[in-house]
Amino acid sequence: MNEQLSEPAVYAWPQSVVAGQTVGIHAAGPAIAAQVTVARIGARREVVWRADITLEPHDAPDRGAANGCDWPASTTIDIPTDWRSGYYEVVVRSNAARVAHEAVGFFVVRSATADRSRPLLALATNTWNAYNDFAGRNLYEGGTRVSFARPMAKGLLRKPTGPGERVTVMNPPDPGNREHVSYLRSHQMTQWAGSAGWPNYELPFIRWAERNGYELDYAVNADLEDPRALADRALYLSVGHDEYWSSAMRDTVEAFTRSGGNAMFLSGNTAFWQVRIEDDGRTMVGYKDRFERDPVFGTDQQHLLTAMWSDHLLERPENLMTGVSFVRGGYHRIGKVVASGAGGYTVYQPDHWVFDGTDAAYGDLLGAESVIVGYECDGCDFTMSDGVPTPTGSDGTPADFQILGLAPTQHFNRTNAPRPPPDSARSEIEHIAWRAFGDESNESVAKIHHGHATMGVHEPGGFVFTSGTTDWACGLTGSSPNVERVTKNLMDRGLQ
Repeated sequence: MNEQLSEPAVYAWPQSVVAGQTVGIHAAGPAIAAQVTVARIGARREVVWRADITLEPHDAPDRGAANGCDWPASTTIDIPTDWRSGYYEVVVRSNAARVAHEAVGFFVVRSATADRSRPLLALATNTWNAYNDFAGRNLYEGGTRVSFARPMAKGLLRKPTGPGERVTVMNPPDPGNREHVSYLRSHQMTQWAGSAGWPNYELPFIRWAERNGYELDYAVNADLEDPRALADRALYLSVGHDEYWSSAMRDTVEAFTRSGGNAMFLSGNTAFWQVRIEDDGRTMVGYKDRFERDPVFGTDQQHLLTAMWSDHLLERPENLMTGVSFVRGGYHRIGKVVASGAGGYTVYQPDHWVFDGTDAAYGDLLGAESVIVGYECDGCDFTMSDGVPTPTGSDGTPADFQILGLAPTQHFNRTNAPRPPPDSARSEIEHIAWRAFGDESNESVAKIHHGHATMGVHEPGGFVFTSGTTDWACGLTGSSPNVERVTKNLMDRGLQ
């Protein structure tokens, strides 16, 4: 049964354009006059376009999450040549019964020409889409197909600041992260607003970057499916929670770094799940733990199976690209999991160029004051050699990967999970062990029971740095000067 909208909702299509192309603004809600405002969001908010529209009373389709909303465009924008590459916020505002109602959407303007002086930041839009529960079930509620052509649920594109804003526990101990739950409820946001979305990660990063003189070019995840997306670039950026990657995306980024390009993964849980982009870019397919239902399972196309990238059926662990994987990581400061952890990295190689200009010494904590190690984190299999962690390479981590910092993590199991699984279902750690190692024996589970967030770097051609944590950008808000200096060191070397 379709749901009648009681307040405005909006999405822009296509999500990614260049100057000269047209964006449709698809809005719906109670039939009433409204205004559309478009602003580029960076170090400051720059309003670039306004128009008046009349909202049409379209429904949120019953299967809109899977199939999209298919609303007609309320208005269109021909992108002017003087609009800079960036993230453009679309706000639809109406006044009904003397109460203001706003809906927020977005689109990205890409640069028409590449410039080696400008890094390419690919927004984690696949992950936003996976968590978006507008008009149906997302990939965490039983869905296997999610449409980009629909509004984002409240909280994924805009959030007020305040206690509980981050999903990471900021005031341990906080059983069940009650502060965060209260925050979401008080602002009537989707329960997934702490896990993904623009305001959590990319927004604080781009504010820092622009204030420090870095001009960025922007893309959405799906733009990386084009093998030319990184041509003539020096530096590629992934920021925050960048969990869902297609095979073509990986091909593009891995070819780029092998040929001398540099990559900064200031992100965690990076490329954990493979997905497929279908329907001319409108739909993302992800079967996840129901991978045996994926139509490519057991066929000659099984390399496109929408399962864990570290699944033994795929034999393409994300370690090959980033150096690390969520398989050997887990959570830090989430619920009962490392609930009172330091929130920062223990430094092991302070003489590495990444730390130039900092006062970091062996054993110091990096970023603890901002809790940069939080939520979902990636790691690798390692041993200690003369007191220094060294990768074993057993999980696909490149031989030249240098571990710069570590912090303890754990996966959810039957006792520490916020939502413990029924007896008939595998826990998260059991599923990961089953897919990574081929069984869920106690021995296999024990291999990943004690994880570590892992910060490190390797050089397949250019350099590839991984923060190993979703929350790195939280250290760029003024309270962690060493995190800011490390980020500047990476940006400056990456753009040389």
